[in-house]
Amino acid sequence: MKDLKSVSYTKSRNKFYNQDCIKGSRAFIADNSVDLIVTDPPYGIEGDQLHKHYNRDERFVVDGYVEVEKEQYPSFSARWIKEVERILRPGGSMYIVSGYTNLNDILNGLMMTSLREVNHIIWKYNFGVYTTRKYVSSHYHILFYEKPGGRRTFNAYVRYGQVEKDTAEGSLNYKDREDVWIINREYKPGEVKNKNELPTELLVKMIQYSSNEGDLVCDLFLGGFSTAKVAIGLKRYAVGFELNAKAFSYQKSQIEKIKPGHLFDTLRKPGGRVLENYGKPWTDAEMTECQERFTKIYQEIRNKRKAVETVAAQIGRGYFSVLNIVDDFNPKTENSVLSRQERLI
Repeated sequence: MKDLKSVSYTKSRNKFYNQDCIKGSRAFIADNSVDLIVTDPPYGIEGDQLHKHYNRDERFVVDGYVEVEKEQYPSFSARWIKEVERILRPGGSMYIVSGYTNLNDILNGLMMTSLREVNHIIWKYNFGVYTTRKYVSSHYHILFYEKPGGRRTFNAYVRYGQVEKDTAEGSLNYKDREDVWIINREYKPGEVKNKNELPTELLVKMIQYSSNEGDLVCDLFLGGFSTAKVAIGLKRYAVGFELNAKAFSYQKSQIEKIKPGHLFDTLRKPGGRVLENYGKPWTDAEMTECQERFTKIYQEIRNKRKAVETVAAQIGRGYFSVLNIVDDFNPKTENSVLSRQERLI
């Protein structure tokens, strides 16, 4: 049996293990202890040979990439996802980055657990491969799931404020939270790197939205330790596993250079004012007041959208929250100011 000190690395509360994630998580991670999992598992498509297909320059890529055989991929996926179900806290979140080739195996593994889908995100990604007899592949899948039983962390306004607008008067917050993401790959010419590494921008987005400072972030397939580096850079704690001994050995030295919180200076600060009543339950009196304000303003300007925006600003609520109250108006009552046709505009 290997000396555990030779296959593990600990810095503060950050712990990494050079071993299989299924056995390793059973040995080292307690039930219901992880707040967030962000992971990019092997794709089961001869990833160790991808440079032959994509014309990659392998001179700076760490050798020893460990692939999973295609025939083993279904059972492999089911087993590591079962560990995810165990170690996530109730209300904990998970992001799985996957290609499409074996996506069904990932989805089947998830269906065998109690984990629940939150979003199926599409990440637009340029592979740099040109095809002439089919459409060009240009996306990854990101499966955003939660473990039922607790309150899930989702910091809706950590990146863009509630009322921030772009030049076309669209909501920046809404755009950032759409389920199609356009985030470019990172190019690191002349730098030592892992076979596949997720861009920092992608990881920052997931970790900002779905965790808080001091939370525990886990990556079952560390690779280039990108998830761990970003987690530490955002003052979270990290734990994870990597089977490639060469990658693990190299990345231990790189983790030593990461200063907790160093990414905060690079983050965009949310702007605009805060809606003081956002998320609070409505009382009957507040709903009545909202309807009365809307009726008065709409009668003056005859523009539904602007009337809703004005009321939302006045009472410190979100646009869609006010819209829902307005649309609950019974069109048959004498107080209604909108016809049924106007409701469909």
